[in-house]
Amino acid sequence: MTAKSLHQPTKTSTFKTYLRCKDHLVSGAYFDLLLDENLDLLITSPKPSDKQLAAYYQSEHYISHTDAKKRFQDLLYHQVKRRSLQKKLKLVQSFSLEGKKMLDIGAGTGDFLKTCAEDGWEVIGIEPDEKARVRALEKSPKLKGCLYKSLEALKKEENVFLSFDVITLWHALEHIPNLDETIFDLKKLLKPEGTLVVAVPNFKSYDAAHYREHWAAFDVPRHLWHFSQTAIRRLFFFQQMEIQQTLPMKYDAFYVSLLSEKYKTGRNNFFKAFCLGLLSNWKARRSREYSSLIYVIRNAKKWF
Repeated sequence: MTAKSLHQPTKTSTFKTYLRCKDHLVSGAYFDLLLDENLDLLITSPKPSDKQLAAYYQSEHYISHTDAKKRFQDLLYHQVKRRSLQKKLKLVQSFSLEGKKMLDIGAGTGDFLKTCAEDGWEVIGIEPDEKARVRALEKSPKLKGCLYKSLEALKKEENVFLSFDVITLWHALEHIPNLDETIFDLKKLLKPEGTLVVAVPNFKSYDAAHYREHWAAFDVPRHLWHFSQTAIRRLFFFQQMEIQQTLPMKYDAFYVSLLSEKYKTGRNNFFKAFCLGLLSNWKARRSREYSSLIYVIRNAKKWF
């Protein structure tokens, strides 16, 4: 089986425009979200080139690359991150695995890699942003030699045996330009009994429906893809992989609502954002459509 481009817009595409959103972080430019009805997937259009895309990350407020602590939102992010790191570690510790070799794609400034390395994992990270990689090495010099710019750079490393017990993408899959090829590579890189963990925003959540074009988790054009549960299930089904668990990221509803209120009103409506995040999580108790979701994915046991 090979990777196929299942959803690239062309001149003859008939994808419907779902929303038109603004880049609030860097450029102020507007982008369309196109709905692929077959996959229940939204696609950012126009898609920036690799060179253009790099420029959209150049902001001191892009916190996952800078570790900024200037705004209230930044401080809240770091508080949530400290709690989330231990939950993420506990999740990967729960898997029944033969070994402890991990690949983290979209490693940012290295906090999850550092946490896992301290727990005895053999770690490798992929992070395209050079400044983020430098920051990661400042935090943990032990990560030297473990960080790569891309999967392609990792593959070229002759001394690296490319087979992993766990591969994680914490809010990374939505950033990857070559979606189909990456999912194909993930399948090849994962051991037959290994586990893939993918965390992404969910545009079917209540907070997404409430804020619509102001929903911060659309984050165009850095987020190239916007997933529903159906889209994740179908994209990985094409590579003979299946969802074993779907878990909520409840903190995201509060943080995303806080940013969304700022984008919508120009003000930091902390109380309103908190109430909206609480309401989103409460509604998701029945719908299971949380603001962000973690998918635990494994190779399919049967394939017909």
